[in-house]
Amino acid sequence: MSPGPAEQELGVRLREARLARAADAPRDFSVRALSARIGVSAAYLSLVERGAERPTEAVIRALAEALGLDPGPLLVLAGRVPAEVAAALIARPALAELVRAARDLPEPDLARMIRQVRDGDW
Repeated sequence: MSPGPAEQELGVRLREARLARAADAPRDFSVRALSARIGVSAAYLSLVERGAERPTEAVIRALAEALGLDPGPLLVLAGRVPAEVAAALIARPALAELVRAARDLPEPDLARMIRQVRDGDW
């Protein structure tokens, strides 16, 4: 499989996060140590970091937890819709229209909209 831009970006983000954590704890965040902790081979993790392999949702979630990252953006980069998002879209198709309507909002407006919905102030 030749890596696409999203897989490469995912790999770059994961590698940068691992190396940042390795600065404080090199032995805990080597490719071997991290791969053993999340239950994959070092070769597989290396392929993921190079963008040559698309990880499963479970692997992405395990990596995100180990590296202190939000799994949502990583799942999107991997071309995987988080299970809870997929379930929500199936149960409530109008949510997809909400996303389409909000996708071009400037960040401050989007943040305000999220706060309003979350706080019930709409």
